Amino acid sequence: MAIPHWLLMSALFLLPLLAQVSAQELGCSVTNNQPSIPENHCPYVVTTIHVQPGFTLTIDSSSPDGKFFTIQDSELQLTMCVDYEEDPVLLLYLNCESPAGQSDLLEIIVTILNENDNSPVFAQPNLAREVPEDTEVGTAIVAREELSATDADLDTIYYELTTTVQDTDGYFAIRGVNNPELYLQKALDYDKFNSTTLLLYARDRPVTSPTNTTNTATATISITIRQSDTRAPWFLPCTRLHNDNSVCISSPYSGRVNISEMSTEPLLLEPGPIYAVDPDYTISDRIMYSIVGGNTDEVFSVDADTGNLTMNKVVTSPDSFLLQVMATQASNIRKYSVATVEIKVINKSNFAPYFEKEVYNGTVFVGLPQGSFVYQAEDPSTPLVITALDQDFPDKVNPNIEYYLKDSTDFIATRDGLILTNTVLQTPGTVTIQAVGKDVLSLQEASTIIVVKVILATAVTPSDKMYSAQDMAILGGVLAALLLIALVFLGVLLWKSSRWYGKPIKSLMKKKLSKESYRSYQNEYYQEDEQPDVSTEQHETSETSSVQEETPVPEQPELALHSSSAEETENLPKDSIASTVIFGQEEKEEEKEEDAGQEKEVKSILKTDRHVGDDGYKAVWFKTDVDPEAGERVEVIEDNAADDDDDSDQDLQKNEEEEGSDTDGHHQGLGVSFASESSSPPAAEVTVNMSHTDAGPEDSDI
Repeated sequence: MAIPHWLLMSALFLLPLLAQVSAQELGCSVTNNQPSIPENHCPYVVTTIHVQPGFTLTIDSSSPDGKFFTIQDSELQLTMCVDYEEDPVLLLYLNCESPAGQSDLLEIIVTILNENDNSPVFAQPNLAREVPEDTEVGTAIVAREELSATDADLDTIYYELTTTVQDTDGYFAIRGVNNPELYLQKALDYDKFNSTTLLLYARDRPVTSPTNTTNTATATISITIRQSDTRAPWFLPCTRLHNDNSVCISSPYSGRVNISEMSTEPLLLEPGPIYAVDPDYTISDRIMYSIVGGNTDEVFSVDADTGNLTMNKVVTSPDSFLLQVMATQASNIRKYSVATVEIKVINKSNFAPYFEKEVYNGTVFVGLPQGSFVYQAEDPSTPLVITALDQDFPDKVNPNIEYYLKDSTDFIATRDGLILTNTVLQTPGTVTIQAVGKDVLSLQEASTIIVVKVILATAVTPSDKMYSAQDMAILGGVLAALLLIALVFLGVLLWKSSRWYGKPIKSLMKKKLSKESYRSYQNEYYQEDEQPDVSTEQHETSETSSVQEETPVPEQPELALHSSSAEETENLPKDSIASTVIFGQEEKEEEKEEDAGQEKEVKSILKTDRHVGDDGYKAVWFKTDVDPEAGERVEVIEDNAADDDDDSDQDLQKNEEEEGSDTDGHHQGLGVSFASESSSPPAAEVTVNMSHTDAGPEDSDI
């Protein structure tokens, strides 16, 4: 009959209990037959034992782990330290013997408790890796298996990565806090750093845990950066952009050749010969040169290895050349750069420039602002100017010479050779400067010495006062502003004047000529009607003629009537001299009053009686010139001409238009109309008594 499995297991479970009961019945017992004790703790009391009198209790020699224990009085003690990782459970048998010699066994099972007494361990605490500079971001550098640590306590490991080299943070990282795989996080630059050292920490507790309960292991990872061929050649000299070693900007090259002259030597260029390097200097690939553009007629050639530029033929035209020179890496033609080389064709210079003085002496005051003139020592009112001459030019003046000062920060030289202060000079003294005049075409130079005395400023008279370039500029600006204001003001005045007095010239000439013609015709009428026989009656009678005074107009130059016939001119009587004189001064004043729309009373002042001793004499005076002793010889006739000025002027214009239709075509061609006596305006009528005699020419003068 088979024994059921559950029954067998129950029996095995109850066997220790029965043994304990049996031992207890025999007189031996323990407080705890399945105690738990921490590892690595010794000596340690495992349990308490109880022995009846006459009974003896000993550790049975058949116990597997009896060597770890001992019985001290009533205590079972652990005398040897136990490591959980080696012995997690200890089994001990105690033999209880009665006085009669009967013995029984007590079984004690001791469980060892695990404690965090072991640190993580790296399989390779020191690693080294070489990483190419052009490694892509995200690439694994060290695999997880190589960097994983183990812990005998079977704890979870937490990792942390740091760097020991400054300015190399952020380039490398681990995948996670529990995954130590190392990878590239940021692109490498060999010029920034070429090696670094990383420290990988492995902890059996999180980073935030107290350090006294955490065990840590450290692995060192040495990283070396291997430079890669990542950059094209650089032409030298060049300037790094923003202190970035990956970019370097070069300046164009320039040189000169003489027209119609063949040079057999390599051309001298500025800022130096054509030269390029591989910026990946650990690779330092060989550079090859070639001309890829601008070489018209193949005048120039470049050495493929050295970059020296030479001539193949003579240049016969003054045109400049703009060559494109390419530098290529020998191992990788895709790595190339192109530089510009400007070759100017100039006339040959037979003479180098020279200064007219070996030493220039100047003076300047302390405390003057930056940019102030340095003045001649012998003439403190004249700015100091250095001048270089060149015998290649007829007047020895070379316009291609530029000036500069060597090793001086306190002074500068302008293109024209003026010496200016470059800072505010604080202390007096003597400064010696070397000045250079350079022909920018032929590159020939001349040098001289400038000795500047810096002196304390003293009180100066206005005639001795020295002005700086800024003072002159300010003065010029003020004068220009004043001139502009004056021109604007003058323009406004001219514009207003043209609006106020701007009568058409044609109308003015028409009115003037009409007035003169009117006077002439009235005088003729007077001669024919009033004095039909002048030769027989001029000594006996004196006639009174009516003269119409017109409102004066601005004086115009006399116009010759080119279109009038000679006949009409000859028919005008010689005695048709106007008996009414328009006074020039009153005419001008009345013209202004007429344009302004004002009326002014006109008074005619005429001499009515002739002197007995001056027969045939006619005279007219202004009122202010009348002799107070003249008495009754002068008569002033009052009239109301001013009241009718406007009406008379309008009637005159109307009659002129009517008469103009009846006049000859030559009068119409000039736009001038002559009025007859019937159309005379009644304005300002004046009566003059004249006596006609046989006086000579001097007696008939007005």
